[in-house]
Amino acid sequence: MAESNNTTRAYNFVRNLKYGCNPHQKFAAIYTLDEKTWEGADEKTKNAGKNATKMPFQVLNGNPGYINLLDAMNAWQLVLELKEALNLPAAASFKHVSPAGAAVGTPLDATLAEVYDVDAKAMTPLATAYIRARHADPKSSFGDFVALSDRVDEATAKILKREVSDGIIAPGYDAKALEILKAKKGGKYLILEGDVTYQPPANEYREVYGLCFAQKRNDTVVTKKMFENVVTKNKNMPDSAVIDGVLATICAKYTQSNSVGFSKNGQMVGVGAGQQSRVDCVKLAGSKLRVWYLRQHPKVRGLKFKKGSKRVERLNARLAYIDEVEMTGPERKAWLKYFDEAPERLTEQEKKEFLAGLGGVTLASDAFFPFRDNIDVASKYGVKYIAQPGGSTRDADVTSACDEYDMVMAHHGVRVFHH
Repeated sequence: MAESNNTTRAYNFVRNLKYGCNPHQKFAAIYTLDEKTWEGADEKTKNAGKNATKMPFQVLNGNPGYINLLDAMNAWQLVLELKEALNLPAAASFKHVSPAGAAVGTPLDATLAEVYDVDAKAMTPLATAYIRARHADPKSSFGDFVALSDRVDEATAKILKREVSDGIIAPGYDAKALEILKAKKGGKYLILEGDVTYQPPANEYREVYGLCFAQKRNDTVVTKKMFENVVTKNKNMPDSAVIDGVLATICAKYTQSNSVGFSKNGQMVGVGAGQQSRVDCVKLAGSKLRVWYLRQHPKVRGLKFKKGSKRVERLNARLAYIDEVEMTGPERKAWLKYFDEAPERLTEQEKKEFLAGLGGVTLASDAFFPFRDNIDVASKYGVKYIAQPGGSTRDADVTSACDEYDMVMAHHGVRVFHH
């Protein structure tokens, strides 16, 4: 929908927020659009605008902050789109307006259940989706904002209860789940109830340095059908890889650009966000994938902690153990306090041998790969499937690199930059 050269926007005050991006930015508030915004427009536009004048969520508990709500609005869109595309419960774990992880509710195997420190038999699909999203990169998810596509059940609330988190948005809450969540953070845990019927305006506006920017909202719908255009010699992209491609592409759509993401078995396992160089995004996401996979190494899982060690201490100690050789002296001394005796080191050779078993990973990018170096780096992290828009002048070189590694690559033709 095009708008006239001169545009009037009218807003209704909803509530003040704690502060803006930083505590010294004392004024912060949210507003909804007023119907006056569409005065003089045609009836179709007016009717569409009426839906956009209501709040997309209601606050059930807590006092929202500016960044809380930026996270909530982006994460909420992500999980709704995942649910629509894959018809599976979906979860996202957001920090600073990008997902640390996202996932759908596919079952956990025994190894991942042990690594994530959960009882797989007690997990509902929604709880599984969140624990997968949280453990894509648990260090980054510390203090996350959570989005869930489905009504929150007690099992999911119990998982959330134990995690350090700032807030949640979901379409509803069972009574027991709401009771559990309201008790978090001394009763200050932020709980939002999202409105699944809300439809945003076709165009979006924002101000930067006194200048108003306007654009059509990115309402591209990512579907499985987008992954049918396989351009490599190897055309075998199974449905599991398509699901991972949809997941990683939707994740990229709500990640600060440039961005790429690695996914496997319905879970993001490495997100590379906000890098100016795309190959640096691949390296960043790959470093997170490497840690995610090495957490499953028998020596990491078998660490013997002092009695009484807290769950978060065990998690952080395991993450540190993976690259123990890089510790400083004081760092190692602090780390050793969690053990009665120093663990046997995980050697570089042991890590290399274990990582050789990593495969079947899907890589998605928010824009085309400009050089083959992205593919060369991806090959070191078990990537078999790639989803990207295509459109580079070097598409042939990138496709040829994929062929050298017997990868399967689809061009879906849709760039999803997010700023």
